[in-house]
Amino acid sequence: MSAVLQVVLLIVVAPFLVGLMRQVRARLEGRAGAGIGQPWRDLRKQFAKEPISLDGSSWIFVAAPTVLLSSTLVIAAAGPFVSTVSPLDRVADLFAIVALLLLGTVALALAGLDTGTAFGGMGASREITVAALAEPTILLVGFALSTRVNTSNLAAIVGRVQESPGEVLTPGSLLAAVALAVVVIAEAGRLPVDNPSTHLELTMIHEAMILEYSGRDLALVELASALRLTVLLGLWANLFLPWGVATSGSAVALLVGAVVFVVKLGILAALLAAAEVFMAKLRLFRVPELLAGSFLFGVLAVSSSFFLA
Repeated sequence: MSAVLQVVLLIVVAPFLVGLMRQVRARLEGRAGAGIGQPWRDLRKQFAKEPISLDGSSWIFVAAPTVLLSSTLVIAAAGPFVSTVSPLDRVADLFAIVALLLLGTVALALAGLDTGTAFGGMGASREITVAALAEPTILLVGFALSTRVNTSNLAAIVGRVQESPGEVLTPGSLLAAVALAVVVIAEAGRLPVDNPSTHLELTMIHEAMILEYSGRDLALVELASALRLTVLLGLWANLFLPWGVATSGSAVALLVGAVVFVVKLGILAALLAAAEVFMAKLRLFRVPELLAGSFLFGVLAVSSSFFLA
């Protein structure tokens, strides 16, 4: 039941989360904004339109949106978002989560290359570069957090922090939180790494790979992107602020866990959107420096967890 609840909840909340971030940015920039429900209205229109396949493209171009969405839904079902008790608990392993994230990234990058366009290939190259620098940091953060419980199972890590809240303020946890925050921004394609609202092709990363998509295929990609953002923010929130996560399968506990999870997501999304107003996109050649810094924080987090445990 908890796995189904998490999938349904994240599918419903993800577009609203993107809408909330856009609305916060609009208000801080002095604009009225389209409302937090605009992403859902856009998805409804796109799902009603027929997709168009690019001439010369293969089955990779057609299958990529489904693979991207499916891999993200598996993370949504297995991760400890609402509850740490799930029939998919064994799948909620750090290595599995990283592999699923990378699977979606590679699928979309291959689709960008499959189009044969200059912007598709450019976006794919940039996306793989970011992923290659970000994924090792996620593993390091997981290693740092797993020293408490001697396992890389995410539910066990979240449960341990619930039992010992003071561990959140240890040097290893604080360094890991900073490292993972940078990776979340990079993986989700947010400023200063990428600008999801840009219209300049030469500055795009994620958007450059999906320029040729339309109709239902574009809707699947947009929904998957919103889900990835929600999943990444949810993982950060529950790894370092796990209070409210249900530890049983009762209806009341799951309801409370769902409400608390949505509140935490909303606060984090609003803070991220507010910070983006005061940020400028980094030059492409400065992005590896930022991710290298997050990797260094990950190394320090692992060292602190072992030597200061």
